[in-house]
Amino acid sequence: MTLDEFTQETRGDRREQVICHVDMDCFYAACERLREPELEGEPLVVGMGYESGEPHGAVATASYEAREFGVESAMAISQALERLPRHADADATDDDAPDPDEAGYYRTVDLDYYESVASEVKEILHDTADTVREVSIDEAYLDVTETVDWESADEFGQRLRDRIEDEVGVVASVGIAPAMSAAKIASDHDKPDGLVVVEPGDVREFLAPLDVEEVHNVGPVTARELRSMGVETAGDLAEADPDRLGERFGERGREIRSYARGEDDRPVEPVGKPKSLSRESAFTDATDDPERKRDRVRALAGDVAERARRKDALYRTIGIKVVTPPFDVHTRAESLPGPVEDADLVEEVALDLLAEFSDDDVRKVGVRVSNLDFSDAQQASLDGFEDAEPSGGDSRENRSLGEFEADGRDEPEDGDPQGQTSLGEFQ
Repeated sequence: MTLDEFTQETRGDRREQVICHVDMDCFYAACERLREPELEGEPLVVGMGYESGEPHGAVATASYEAREFGVESAMAISQALERLPRHADADATDDDAPDPDEAGYYRTVDLDYYESVASEVKEILHDTADTVREVSIDEAYLDVTETVDWESADEFGQRLRDRIEDEVGVVASVGIAPAMSAAKIASDHDKPDGLVVVEPGDVREFLAPLDVEEVHNVGPVTARELRSMGVETAGDLAEADPDRLGERFGERGREIRSYARGEDDRPVEPVGKPKSLSRESAFTDATDDPERKRDRVRALAGDVAERARRKDALYRTIGIKVVTPPFDVHTRAESLPGPVEDADLVEEVALDLLAEFSDDDVRKVGVRVSNLDFSDAQQASLDGFEDAEPSGGDSRENRSLGEFEADGRDEPEDGDPQGQTSLGEFQ
């Protein structure tokens, strides 16, 4: 049974929200391991402003193996190198060189590549839930109230995690709860590769023993102030005097107390409609067989066109993605004279764009429709399509994958030194 079939079977009336928070584990490091599988299980640091062989920059993310050496996000690369030397500098035969067993690998942030991987995950999330709020490149909230009941929430979460890992190759932790704040805490609770379901009526009991810093919107600074007031746990915060919290923190003090009590009725509100719809598929081994590649693209084109039809989406651009060894990502796109819905055209254009790679070894192919239009306007006539040219140049474009990403994000009150740091902090 597919995930779509599973959610359809559990459809029904619900009184309680069923909210799922999906958080990718060490996402930048996971992406680097997709590109270099030999890095799996090794201490890995991804640095912003870092250049190979140099001590400059800051840690954007550190794998769990690197964290065991004391490397944390937002730490200076020079400090990280003191705790975890580069593997390239290690030598077991040289007493003056680092021990290879106590060294790690360093890579430079490649945001375009990470966004291309994130887009695959986001496609799964949008395909799974009608309402998705993308918080950042590596996390999102899903409202699955209309498709999942509490008896099947655990099975749903497992199927979602499995689909992300099977189709994209990265690992997600999932939290499911009746409130956004509790779902986020649940997804962090059993990382990495975790699944925690907190049912209605159990939220406050689940939160009570947690450190106060784990409460939603409580960062290190606020946690220190709360501890100075004798508030050590979420349970302490839940029982704290709301007036005293209001005097110290203003309205936000009452808000975090509500979160600690499991009181959070905020709806999952999407940042906006998706900007693109796509499907991707990897070959077991890289192939140069033109017909295998064409057959795969035909199937993907039909799937994407059907998804666009179900969502009442017209599209102005049809594109493909081709991944060649070792993990080089190529995108090509054709701009149309106006918004259309035409499955045959999606296949035709996708195959035409694929012709450029007919002789290449290919690991993965994808088909995308973008520049979506959800209005009731009639689709454009395709007369003269072959001669049509978009404003600004050639209709066949090499597009940045980043153009297709939604950019809605919730900003935390304080940074998380153990988590993945926003690239914005280093720019």
